[in-house]
This record gives sequence, structure tokens and C-alpha cells, in this order.
Amino acid sequence: MALSPLTIEKIPVAQKVIVETVDDLDGTVITDGSGGTVAFSYQGKSYEIDLSSENRDRLAAALDPFISKARPTGQSRRGAAPSQSSRSGGGGNRLQEIREWARTNGYTVSDRGRISKEIQDAFEQAR
Repeated sequence: MALSPLTIEKIPVAQKVIVETVDDLDGTVITDGSGGTVAFSYQGKSYEIDLSSENRDRLAAALDPFISKARPTGQSRRGAAPSQSSRSGGGGNRLQEIREWARTNGYTVSDRGRISKEIQDAFEQAR
């Protein structure tokens, strides 16, 4: 007696993919309106973290004493890390970075025009 080959019937299957945002600190699920992604920068590097409303408030409270004393730079680059220009390439962002560093470190520098080689060299040494 010969065996007949099995016939496998293909049945369409539906899939439902559910994406949940989870608080990166405590692992709780973030539902609509109860938190979200927070973007921030520190020492030239951009970060993102997913936080519940409670943890977002904790972060804001922790940063408030520093932000209230800080100078705004007027630059908001959500989602993009600051570019790093080569020394020979120059560029407006790099010059602004040098000016801010120079002022923070006691140098006198104008808002426009050339930056002295002394200040540029000191900036490079500090990096």
C-alpha cells in the first residue's frame, strides 16, 4: 500500500503588533498623555530618554537650579547631535562653540569677526 503525500493548506494569519513606550528608569508603560521622550544635551552630546510624567517632573526639578542660572544659546537641534568641524574646516557652529568656551574660560571675544590663534589653540588644548 503506497502512502500519499501530505497536503498542507496555507491559511492566512493576521498579526497585530503593539508598540509600547516604557519608562527607561522604572520600566513602567507610558500611556498616552502620561509621559514621553525627553531630549536634552550635555557637554555637546545629545540624549533622549523615555520618561513617565512623574520621572519627567523629577528630571525637570533636578535640572531647574542649573537651568535657572544658565545662559540660553538660542540653538535647539532636536534629535541631532552637534556637528564636529575639523580645525581646518571652520564653520559658524564651531566658531560659536569657541566663543562660548572662551567666554566661559575668561577670554574676551567679540560676537563677530576673527578669533585669535591664541584662543583657538587654547580651545583645542582644552578638548
